[in-house]
Amino acid sequence: MWIFGWKGPSGFSASSTAEEVTQGIDGTGLTAIVTGASSGIGVETTRVLASRGVHVVMAVRNVVAGRNVKEAILKELPGATIDVMELDLSSMASVRKFASEYQSSSLPLNLLINNAGVMATPFMLSHDNIELQFATNHLGHFLLTNLLLETMKNTARESNREGRIVNLSSEGHRFVYREGIRFDKINDESGYFSWFAYGQSKLSNILHAKELARRLKEEGVEITANSVHPGAIMTNLMRHHGFINSIGHMVGKYFLKNIPQGAATTCYVALHPQVKGVSGEYFMDSNIGNPSSKAKDADLAKRLWDFSLTLTNTK
Repeated sequence: MWIFGWKGPSGFSASSTAEEVTQGIDGTGLTAIVTGASSGIGVETTRVLASRGVHVVMAVRNVVAGRNVKEAILKELPGATIDVMELDLSSMASVRKFASEYQSSSLPLNLLINNAGVMATPFMLSHDNIELQFATNHLGHFLLTNLLLETMKNTARESNREGRIVNLSSEGHRFVYREGIRFDKINDESGYFSWFAYGQSKLSNILHAKELARRLKEEGVEITANSVHPGAIMTNLMRHHGFINSIGHMVGKYFLKNIPQGAATTCYVALHPQVKGVSGEYFMDSNIGNPSSKAKDADLAKRLWDFSLTLTNTK
């Protein structure tokens, strides 16, 4: 049970579910990629988008788990169109392979939901020797978005329908290192603090969407880019923190969102007509929110963009 029912300008609140915010919306003819679609709010996002007629491609690290989720959804929604493809966001080779295979499929792409993530992990390096949270939560999605952007542009032009990119961020973006993004110390294990590193990656999600929105607008492309905070919710993201995880599961039903509520803002930003033409914003509880001052820093966003291009060796 979610105790707050205050409705914002959109008419929705923290207690609204993904089904409620997309009620009556026809997504037939749209194709979406949802990363991290085999667990947590990624499953609910996939299910609700599919229930609205969207062709959903589940981009998952564990293909077996992804196929099991697909089968479960198809039992409920026999007419749904769902594909499962392998994607490990902590590996740039995997991201490039996924993008290449997707492009070879000739599928259109209207919606890119950058949902997957890890939270407050112990210090670890990715396959490419980059701090794991920054690599998985931001860099993998940055590269994926860049590689699929031409496909999205072509789809927007040919379908005459607005493309939408949604980055899952978090209110955790407020709790970061003093510099915001530690460009010179991304891999500094001695100064590593798991929650600040998580905040850094979530701040990066907002800054990525902000700079991408600016570039798309400048280019005159009919694609929007926004970031969202799903709300405080118990998922397997907390698996590295056993005590907090246990407490959360005991009291969470009174103070935290459930998964259908946690997926609401993503689905709202992805599908709702109210969000048409809105870009570069940060949403929470299916309404436009107010992120931190660092998240509004255009110069920081530009510096992160250039830094990310260098790390991913892309133009």
